[in-house]
Amino acid sequence: MTETFARQQQAQAQIAAELGEIGFALPGSLVWRTTACGRSGCHCQDDPPVLHGPYLTWTRAVAGKTVTRKISEDQQVRYQAWFDNARKLRRLVSELEALSLQTFDLLEGGNKR
Repeated sequence: MTETFARQQQAQAQIAAELGEIGFALPGSLVWRTTACGRSGCHCQDDPPVLHGPYLTWTRAVAGKTVTRKISEDQQVRYQAWFDNARKLRRLVSELEALSLQTFDLLEGGNKR
């Protein structure tokens, strides 16, 4: 058990080190979208429709509501690392939670009530 616990502590320290290297993090998703405007006579209302766009959109949840914002390709280039950091942050937190559960079970003998 001591050896396993030491390995788990080492894994936790590695995760903490990686967390410490993360800079700014923007949550959400970047998606290319096309849209219809609803204006009668517009080509987006034709059959078949020719939709507007594509537009790059950033979608995320804010206070339980979905917020979508158009961003430019230049903004995507400038902030892509921040979006990547958010994804890495979520992955590391999930790994830390799973490791914490394993360590709890190890230390507490796997008693499940």
